[in-house]
Amino acid sequence: MADQDIRNNEIVHEIKGMIRIYKDGSVERFMGCEFVPPSIDPQTGVQSKDVVISPENSISARLYIPKSQPDPSKLPLLIYFHGGAFCIETAFSPMYHNYLNSLVSAANIVAISVDYRRAPENPLPAAFEDSWESVKWAVSAEDEWVKNFADLKRVFFAGDSAGGNIAYRMGIQVGLEGLSFGAKLMGVIIVQPYFGGEEVIGSEATNPNMENLEKLWRIACPTVTSRRKNV
Repeated sequence: MADQDIRNNEIVHEIKGMIRIYKDGSVERFMGCEFVPPSIDPQTGVQSKDVVISPENSISARLYIPKSQPDPSKLPLLIYFHGGAFCIETAFSPMYHNYLNSLVSAANIVAISVDYRRAPENPLPAAFEDSWESVKWAVSAEDEWVKNFADLKRVFFAGDSAGGNIAYRMGIQVGLEGLSFGAKLMGVIIVQPYFGGEEVIGSEATNPNMENLEKLWRIACPTVTSRRKNV
């Protein structure tokens, strides 16, 4: 969109320094937009590559394997869901790429970092649906790295912020539907998960960021009714 068009377009939602949404549906993101390519990390030796899981829904992921080890046994598989309030960041942003490099090296695991569709262009439940499709793709071992290096009897989910919410929900989905191909979920790791309820509880009452968190939730899931009248 041209600068003049943006200036003449009404802003309907804005979280300063993070995201701006216009009446015509166009979106400006101010963080989490940088793309870092897959690589062999010079510090850890971790190798990464990108794969397309669903061309129809634009679901992709970045896969990581640690530096070659003399032990030929297969490694636990971690499926990671990035944070960003369902609205910003990707699996390919420097923060998550660097974090997964470090994590894969330190834990000696295979990892799949899921790049799900984001709001507001794709409001919830799109991120949940994409993540579940990615889980099913991962345990199918269609990818050679997963097939050759991952132990599907030792699958873990993890995520931070919105990704923690997704990891939790994927654990529930496994309880409801199970995993195919004999895969087994061994644990779910949630880091500062982005959760909320209908009632304000505990430190939420004095959290200076609560208004922005409420606005972000309305962006991610516009069909819900906010618990705060000024949002």
